[in-house]
Amino acid sequence: MQVTTHLAFSGNCKIAFETYAKLLGGKITFMMTQGESPMADQVPPAMKDKIMHAALEVPGGGVIQGADHPEGKEAKPHGFSVCVTVKDAAEAERIFKGLSEGGKVQMEFQKTFWSPGFGMCIDKFEVPWMVNTAHEMAA
Repeated sequence: MQVTTHLAFSGNCKIAFETYAKLLGGKITFMMTQGESPMADQVPPAMKDKIMHAALEVPGGGVIQGADHPEGKEAKPHGFSVCVTVKDAAEAERIFKGLSEGGKVQMEFQKTFWSPGFGMCIDKFEVPWMVNTAHEMAA
């Protein structure tokens, strides 16, 4: 079984995925606009350049998927966070700083009783993140 996170965006899915690929060292394996889809003739003109589906593979086997939703049909993310766990605290802090840039820090990146480095933020695309450094014994 594989559980995959699918994120909804308000017209900025492409730039979000490019940002995530760079920060997480991942690879965008699929990205299609509404206008490139087999349903292109049914798509309103304002949605033609919006992303119908995107997939990003991240190191370690994780996958993030996403799409742009039609204006007025977006759902603000709530009740979850995308969690990134890495072995190195410096790498975790780099990722956290990149994700929180232009967004809102909910918990500064810091040492905790469970981790050498942990932080929480909502990025500039309104996606909630938790960035965690694996504890040495669990790594």
